[in-house]
Amino acid sequence: MKLHKTLATAVIQTVQRIFTEDVYADKAVEQVLKQNTRWGSRDRRFIAETIYGIVRWWRLLAKSAGIEEVQVTADLWKIFAAAQIIKGNGLPDWEEFAGINKKEIEFNYSEAQKVRKYRESIPDWLDELGVAELGAAVWENELPELNKEAKVVLRVNTLKTDVAKLQRLLAEQSIETTADKAYKDALMLAKRQNLHLLNEYRQGLFEVQDASSQLIAPFVDLQPGLTVIDACAGAGGKSLHMAAMMKDSGKIISMDVEERKLLELKRRADRAGVKSIQTCLVNSQALEQLKNSADRLLLDVPCSGLGVIRRNPDAKWKLGPAFIQEIKKAQQAIITNYSQMVKPGGIMVYATCSILPSENQLQVEKFLNDHAGFEFIKDRKVLPSEGFDGFYMAAVKRKA
Repeated sequence: MKLHKTLATAVIQTVQRIFTEDVYADKAVEQVLKQNTRWGSRDRRFIAETIYGIVRWWRLLAKSAGIEEVQVTADLWKIFAAAQIIKGNGLPDWEEFAGINKKEIEFNYSEAQKVRKYRESIPDWLDELGVAELGAAVWENELPELNKEAKVVLRVNTLKTDVAKLQRLLAEQSIETTADKAYKDALMLAKRQNLHLLNEYRQGLFEVQDASSQLIAPFVDLQPGLTVIDACAGAGGKSLHMAAMMKDSGKIISMDVEERKLLELKRRADRAGVKSIQTCLVNSQALEQLKNSADRLLLDVPCSGLGVIRRNPDAKWKLGPAFIQEIKKAQQAIITNYSQMVKPGGIMVYATCSILPSENQLQVEKFLNDHAGFEFIKDRKVLPSEGFDGFYMAAVKRKA
């Protein structure tokens, strides 16, 4: 593809915002694409893919460009140039590329491949943590998977349609998908595309939800008529899946600390035709009122998100060891305080999108050691090398 100065400048400015203004990559990309409505789909794809590529391979590209620390805008153009050269693309005769030494970049890139933290483009602290928690062999195996582009997966809303019917409807519009028996409500897109303008989306026939995330609702062991609390619901992807699995019978109380997320959940529930979901803002009064009330409690707790780095590559550069320690304290506080909402004989599921044992099974072990009234049932670890996001889920039962 021929490089256009306007598009390259948009990429540079957006990358600068991500790294200097601490804007999340998805928001930054969304904002830049809204700036110019005249950009066609090919231009928009170039901008989005190039930004995410630079963010994902930031350390490798900087090393290849011979930059220790980005200080001025010219350094960003060098990193952009390195990305193009590594892809095998030529550089236009622009002043921003004056002095770029192609052979030097190619040599630096070749040398960087010999060192894991450069090759896989991760900070030192994360490389050390991964080895310490998972072991060198597992970490070495998972890192390339975390650097792959995330697949787009749909969750079919079984309250309104089924997998085969939706697959046919999409195929009629030349949208190719595949099904997988291991994920019974899922359809995987053959290529990335925006489906939010489709009538099928507006009618609530599907949501976008990673296949690993779709494993959690079945893990909760649901039946119609139960009272279920989704205590860290966010915008409600798992609440909606649980409602569909329960045939919209029973009661799901979706809770979160942010009201804007619950408002989005209400909109999604309306589109999906779900009536069984109630939203509730998390506060001490609500937690007290809901004590001993849940047949099932889902705690999809805040975490490092290290299992979904392929989806949020800027997390590698925004996280740090101090954040990991703080989030583990928050997880233990949530599981301790929220577990009171499970009724005797009820089941609590603890889940994260992390692959670190210290956020996963070790948190569950600590909770069980401190709370004799609960017993372990089962857990499941999902690694990115299995093809989708990394997740962990564990089910514990409150003794009757």
